[in-house]
Amino acid sequence: MAAVAAGNGAFREEEGTGGDAAAPQPHAPTIAPGARLSRLPLARVKALVKADPDVTLAGQEAIFILARAELFVETIAKDAYCCAQQGKRKTLQRRDLDNAIEAVDEFAFLEGTLD
Repeated sequence: MAAVAAGNGAFREEEGTGGDAAAPQPHAPTIAPGARLSRLPLARVKALVKADPDVTLAGQEAIFILARAELFVETIAKDAYCCAQQGKRKTLQRRDLDNAIEAVDEFAFLEGTLD
């Protein structure tokens, strides 16, 4: 069996004549139909954006990105809180964010931004 990229970015296995059986390849994460991508409904985010007098137009993509940003902030805050708990503290400090950024590969793009 060999892992082959499908058109949707996921991997599927195919029979092959490669001799040794290949180790299973990791599958790309998939989102179940109906799964929430944000805790806030998009209509609520759109209403909040429209409430700002400086905003004249807001595209659906911008509303979606703002809703997803909520999940990003939640994730990095939870990881930073774990770093604070390791230091036996309940209050987040800048060094907790720095430690979370260094510890989690997903946040590698943020390294050096808090200097």
